[in-house]
Amino acid sequence: MQTGSISIDAQNIMPVIKRWLYSDKDIFLREIVSNAVDAITKLKMVGGAPDDEELRVVVTLDKKNKEIRVWDNGIGMTSEEVDQYINQVAFSSAEEFLKNYTGEDPAGIIGHFGLGFYSAFMASDRVSIDSLSYQEGAVPVRWTSEDGITFEMGEGTRFERGTTITMCLNDEEKEFLEGHVVESVLNKYCGYMSVPIYFEDIEGIKEQIKAEKKRKKEAEKEAKKEKAEGAEQTEAVDLQDDEEPAFVPGPVLINEVNPLWLKAPRDCTDEEYKETYRKLFNTWEDPLFWIHLNVDYPFVLKGILYFPRIKRDFSGQDGQVKLFNRQVFVADNIKEVIPEFLLVLKGVLDCPDLPLNVSRSFLQNDGYVRRLSQHIVKKVADKLNSLFTTERETYQKYWDDIHPFIKYGGISDRKFYDAVKDSLLLKTTKNEYYTLDEYKSRNAGKTEKKVYYTTDTARQAASVAPFEEKGIDVAVMDTLIDVNFMSFLEYAGGADVQFMRVDADVKGLQDDSEEGKDLDLETVQNRVREVLDMPDLTVLLEALSDKDTPAMLTEDEQLRRYKDMSRIYGEAAGAFPERYTLVLNRANKSIQSIAAMEAGEKQQLLIKQVFDLARLSSRPLEGDELKAFMKRSNQLIDLLAQ
Repeated sequence: MQTGSISIDAQNIMPVIKRWLYSDKDIFLREIVSNAVDAITKLKMVGGAPDDEELRVVVTLDKKNKEIRVWDNGIGMTSEEVDQYINQVAFSSAEEFLKNYTGEDPAGIIGHFGLGFYSAFMASDRVSIDSLSYQEGAVPVRWTSEDGITFEMGEGTRFERGTTITMCLNDEEKEFLEGHVVESVLNKYCGYMSVPIYFEDIEGIKEQIKAEKKRKKEAEKEAKKEKAEGAEQTEAVDLQDDEEPAFVPGPVLINEVNPLWLKAPRDCTDEEYKETYRKLFNTWEDPLFWIHLNVDYPFVLKGILYFPRIKRDFSGQDGQVKLFNRQVFVADNIKEVIPEFLLVLKGVLDCPDLPLNVSRSFLQNDGYVRRLSQHIVKKVADKLNSLFTTERETYQKYWDDIHPFIKYGGISDRKFYDAVKDSLLLKTTKNEYYTLDEYKSRNAGKTEKKVYYTTDTARQAASVAPFEEKGIDVAVMDTLIDVNFMSFLEYAGGADVQFMRVDADVKGLQDDSEEGKDLDLETVQNRVREVLDMPDLTVLLEALSDKDTPAMLTEDEQLRRYKDMSRIYGEAAGAFPERYTLVLNRANKSIQSIAAMEAGEKQQLLIKQVFDLARLSSRPLEGDELKAFMKRSNQLIDLLAQ
């Protein structure tokens, strides 16, 4: 029996690693299982296994003995290799791991890879290795350590090729003695590793056996009852407490060794893509569509990006892009690899050449990562353009669900915008879809390079109607991102248009009518300001094409957008002045009559009513405004009824 100390520094390193990785202590299972998978991969490379043997990893939870065992039938180790790889190389890796990251924020390290075998001591009081090398005549070896500092090593008893790592869990990590916890960790990190991985919960199996026995006894009892009642005899099984049931549960396969994203797109069906999506993200919903990434040059990248239905408000969007390295899960939503605007999507990316033992700050400046990120953006743009060009109707059906993402991407990444700008659509109030160029062409001569839009088709219906009657298309811009996106198109996107809400401008609704042209603007203006007690209100007399509309209330487009953006970002919209323009329709008979009336109560009621009706066309009245409007409406009804 050989005894010894791994290194004079070990007693300082292990406690620090435990503290440093406290929030990610579950990685010890990933590291140990990954080592087992590597052992099987090495065996395949040397051709040391029979063709008919299933090479596999089995993770066993023994709650009674507080143990987790990771068993493999891989290449195994001799005592010399244990001394080299465990006492020297593995410890050196742990030492290097700590040296590299001391001073870094633990959350800033990608995946916490590289700790390897010594991660077992994060959760264990004692760790043992039982191994038998594939080499002919090899002698089994057993290695044991209770602290990761001192060890004992001697001849073991394992009789089959491979290695078993046994971890006796400490009292602080009792959660890992629960079957559902261990299974969840294995699914998280090992669900797509390249070698079959099985999970065996000894206590869980016993519980299943008990449940099966109980079911059998209940069936027997029911059968006897039916027989006693003269019913047709039902076959029953007389199962004793010490008998095993016909069904004995065993280890459960955890992973899928050949995930869909590693296959060629031509070999995948739509149903397989959907099933993979549902499994990856534990959902019953189907994605809208997807992009299968299968790149071998200038870098290796495999993956699938799914387009889910994007939330309209675009806040709190729970997208999730899982990053893998050679089928080993690394992390979710690494912004240094995947552009932030793509994180509203869902999917998986497997990047075997991605540097792992690095900080996030390193990734931000890494040329490989930058090219990888740009390539992903290009592939997303290519997919959108392809759908627009070859499946326009399908693309339009998707538009309501994906346009917030595309607009956000355009604002965030100029290259992405330049790539997809010709595939951007405007949805109109008539549920028609046009590109910006198509909109300008359809409305040429009517809008003077303006795009008229509504943010609420129901509340602004009265303001929309006159534009539709004149044959002007009104775009629907009703999501939070639209406020920023319109400004982006006007000032940075080179669109050569101005967006104007339907209640911000009446130029497109003016008429050449001479009616009411004799009304004196100054007299009307002064009287309206006096009645409304709004001395700074701008009042105009214009002939509108819709003679039935007495007035429209407009608000400066840019000022209103500033207020909208302030509300979006949680700032006080009240910091901006109220700056409205009341446009009285001189071609309307009611306005002509009100202007000709003598000053008095009736004229006051009508002026206030016209103003509130104009306000109602763009927003609801609330509180005291609504009370006053209702009271005034009743007064006017009384006047008309007299």
